Amino acid sequence: MMHASLSFLQAIIMGVLQGVSELFPVSSLGHSVLIPALLGWHNLVNSQSASQSFFLAFIVGLHVGTALGLIVYYRETWLTLLHGLRSQVARVRDDGVATLWRVNDPTMDTHYRLLFTLAIATIPVGLAGVLFDRTLRVLFAKPLAAAIFLTLNGVVLLLGERWRRSQGRHARHLALNEIQPRSALAIGSAQILALFAGFSRSGTAMTAGLLGGLSHEDAANFSFLLATPVILLAGLYKLPDLLGPLGDGVRVQTLVGALFAMVAAYLSVRFLLRWFTTRTLVPFGVYSLVVGLACVVRFA
Repeated sequence: MMHASLSFLQAIIMGVLQGVSELFPVSSLGHSVLIPALLGWHNLVNSQSASQSFFLAFIVGLHVGTALGLIVYYRETWLTLLHGLRSQVARVRDDGVATLWRVNDPTMDTHYRLLFTLAIATIPVGLAGVLFDRTLRVLFAKPLAAAIFLTLNGVVLLLGERWRRSQGRHARHLALNEIQPRSALAIGSAQILALFAGFSRSGTAMTAGLLGGLSHEDAANFSFLLATPVILLAGLYKLPDLLGPLGDGVRVQTLVGALFAMVAAYLSVRFLLRWFTTRTLVPFGVYSLVVGLACVVRFA
């Protein structure tokens, strides 16, 4: 196990970076690999691909902070969705016809329908994360690999926008509560790409949402709502790493970084939801492509 070495300045910078890049469709994991390498933070670079590393425990804390920022922003939405669950459960109890899984039922509570599709979307990425996250992180959490995947992330975003434009400006967009289980599974499955450092969780989910007929704003909302339980549960699942020997010497720094990640995530989601009311993924695709290629040249 590597000796823990993490300054408070590094913790703050990485916390802000995590909170911003987790929601901006440019890959938080990719930037957590590339930025330390570019800044010459060898203590972090050398620990990233280790199977037992204080840096991985630190990242767990940052993910929890990011999820808390999302929860604060979407607190009223989540309360509404949970109220929908309670309403649907009461309907099932009082009406022998209503169910908790027949989403095409016109009498189903609309808020519960969205909660149900979000739950479905978490299944593929959740299973993939449990099975492969540590293995893929050890194999690909390296600057050159992250640069290549960041470049491919840009390609995915730009191709998604090109497809959207081909459908015409006046194509009907689905509402969030009209998402079908098949589309929810597709969006959740797209997030599996984010297990490779360089692909963006929000970017792949938004692109899949656009392909499924959502507007940019609704694709962003669904992506951020989906990210909340995925990031939080992934962080809590790995929290024993931080509380165990891997967290020795970095717990206070992790707490500070998590607080900055929480604030950065809250501000980022506020900005992005305004952005996507009138704008697209194109600037983020161009950024990923240019920065990714530059880093490929730098680390090749």
